[in-house]
Amino acid sequence: MRVAIVTDSNSGITQEQGTELGISVLPMPFMIDGETYFEDIDLSQEEFYQRMNAGADISTSQPSPKAVTDLWDGLLKDYDAVVHIPMSSGLSGACQTARMLAEDYDGRVQVVNNHRISVTQRQSALDARDLAAKGYSAEQIREILERTHRDSIIYITVDTLKYLKKGGRITPAAAALGTLLKIKPVLTIDGEKLDAFSKARTIKQAKLTMTTALAHDLEERFLDKEARHTYLQFAHTLNDAAAREFMDSIMELYPGTPAYMDRLPLSIACHIGPGALAIACTKKLEELE
Repeated sequence: MRVAIVTDSNSGITQEQGTELGISVLPMPFMIDGETYFEDIDLSQEEFYQRMNAGADISTSQPSPKAVTDLWDGLLKDYDAVVHIPMSSGLSGACQTARMLAEDYDGRVQVVNNHRISVTQRQSALDARDLAAKGYSAEQIREILERTHRDSIIYITVDTLKYLKKGGRITPAAAALGTLLKIKPVLTIDGEKLDAFSKARTIKQAKLTMTTALAHDLEERFLDKEARHTYLQFAHTLNDAAAREFMDSIMELYPGTPAYMDRLPLSIACHIGPGALAIACTKKLEELE
């Protein structure tokens, strides 16, 4: 059975990278000052942040049903089945929409709801591709990815509270007080939603909080204290140098562990703004070890 793998640009996989990796990437749409743009098609990361810094009105959207089914239909001319891995159902309605659309495909399209985004979603797409290469069916791949949905977590610290306030995730009063006290919140994506995890007074304290949380997860949750069976992943919003410095410091603690760094997708950047740092870990699939 030939199985095609589909994800969306929330995974961080660009169109060019998708071609190289053998993964189809559905571009996510954004509304900017009333006009629709598509990530990595006619909206680059640089252009996005320029518009954000200029105070543009930016909101996220989901791909049209036609864009989704046209992609599936094209793939099913050459493949027996499709595994579609959208961003977490708790962060967008795109997953539920895809599942509804897949009902018309008699099982040939399997939509995965494993609550991933960014670097963890990217790893799911890579895992799905490798499982398909080993002969797993589309349904088996979906079941494996959903069964292991709790095997990843992301921690993020933001540089400014401006965009959390703008998106309604904190009140204006809390944002004003937090800015006055120079609070650096640490957020987490553990399952479906972006939630508050901790608060720090400096970026140094925020990074220590994330480092400590990572160590706890590796030892207590993944039972992999030395990260021998876990991927470590790093991401940022327009903060490359700081992210690389953070990654280097973490990798000294876990030498030999596979690591990857990327920019956070624009759907997250909308809510947290530039200057953010993130660390994630994803447990390796037993089927691929």
